[in-house]
Amino acid sequence: MKEKLEQRLKELRTEFESGQKALADLEGKQINLRNTLLRISGAIQVLEEELAKENESKVTDIGQIKSTGEERTAVAS
Repeated sequence: MKEKLEQRLKELRTEFESGQKALADLEGKQINLRNTLLRISGAIQVLEEELAKENESKVTDIGQIKSTGEERTAVAS
């Protein structure tokens, strides 16, 4: 009976150690994934800001073209 208990204890300790290693591995993967997502999020934000600047620039350019065109029309009259 004692041998069976000792064998089972050994098995459980091995299983426990294996589980701890697997958990540590998953936690490491979670940290890496979180860092990757953070970098991607930052890149998305930068690109969105650049696109917003580009759109603002185009709107400003169109406004200048329209006002320049109106002035030419007024001068011609």
